[in-house]
Amino acid sequence: MFDIGFTEIIFIMVITLLVVGPERLPRIARAAGLWLGKLRGFVSSVKADIDKELATEELKKVLKKQASSPELEELVNTVTGDALQAGERAVAAPVKTKPAVTHSAADAADEKPE
Repeated sequence: MFDIGFTEIIFIMVITLLVVGPERLPRIARAAGLWLGKLRGFVSSVKADIDKELATEELKKVLKKQASSPELEELVNTVTGDALQAGERAVAAPVKTKPAVTHSAADAADEKPE
């Protein structure tokens, strides 16, 4: 971000020590560090908010594009086997499945309670 080298930092520290004095320098350094931490926290929260908003807007665009996609409707019609008329909505029928068989009849005959 800023191109400040080690020599520039040392120069700034020496000038600050001369201007402020050695007795007030620790308090000023502590206050500067606290303000810098608060500033970094604020910037990171603003970045997070902006990223959330951008992700939300992008998701809205994708959903809107998918909702208006005729290919998606054709795919749904092909999978369900129903040719929907304009304005009709498909009502999904509950899918009935058979319970999974875990043992065969031969396995059941081999198992004997002890």
